[in-house]
Amino acid sequence: MITGIKGTRFRRAAAVTVTTGAVLAAGAFGAAPAGAVTTPTIAAAGGYVMNNGTAKTLYTKAADTQRSTGSTTKIMTAKVVLAQPNLNLDAKVTIQKAYSDYIVANTASSAHLIVGDKVTVRQLLYGLMLPSGCDAAYALADKFGSGSTRAARVKSFIGKMNTTAKSLGMTKTKFDSFDGIGNGNNYSTPRDLTKLASSAMKSATFRTVVKTKSYTAKTVTKTGSIRTMAAWTNTNTLLSSYSGTIGVKTGSGPEAKYCLVFAATRNGKTIIGTVLASTSITQRATDATKLLNYGFAK
Repeated sequence: MITGIKGTRFRRAAAVTVTTGAVLAAGAFGAAPAGAVTTPTIAAAGGYVMNNGTAKTLYTKAADTQRSTGSTTKIMTAKVVLAQPNLNLDAKVTIQKAYSDYIVANTASSAHLIVGDKVTVRQLLYGLMLPSGCDAAYALADKFGSGSTRAARVKSFIGKMNTTAKSLGMTKTKFDSFDGIGNGNNYSTPRDLTKLASSAMKSATFRTVVKTKSYTAKTVTKTGSIRTMAAWTNTNTLLSSYSGTIGVKTGSGPEAKYCLVFAATRNGKTIIGTVLASTSITQRATDATKLLNYGFAK
């Protein structure tokens, strides 16, 4: 996880690189005659792109090879929450010390939730998907799993994630965590993750969350006062660098490297796809930009 000024500079540089790449690529593809679009080369180990309206496959690279997914796992976390019967997005969840301890123990990406604060389910979804908060993921798994202990509830929630994966035909996917910090048994494929994102994007709440660049939550403290949290910034740089981007989720990790599930709409056509195990934050965005340009040109 990148923090501080150096990280901000890195992200800005990434955005500039991607923007330049997008302009160049758009120009090149714009000039190409129909049917003569060159298949792009990407640094990512795996990739998959489809037309979201027709489900037609537009691009594959090791699309069915299982790989670590990093925080793209959180797409499923959000989907399971949003599928709960009689879901109340304004229900409040009290932040437990266990969530904070988990972040520290795993040096995990965080929404910086404060122990004792009451946070709504809606706010937790923003904390989950924008800054990729593993504390928000833990809070949601604890809230929406069933069982008399936290461990039982978390296990139950991960069970729901796997049941949902089966129901979506994600035959090469397995989850063993609520956030992608797996125990060696958390994997998927570019095709499966694209299928998941396509399904998740059917939820209006999910769509609203994942296209949001920045969100400021106001939580309720132990004493009942209102705390204005520091703004959560979306880790998906395409929202600023690629016109028409509507989501979806970044992921990274020592094994996962740099992942991105992405979607964009132009002229009524939505392209959705995934890159897994790219080489850097900048490169995953460049890879996705190339694939989106290719998808729109097809």
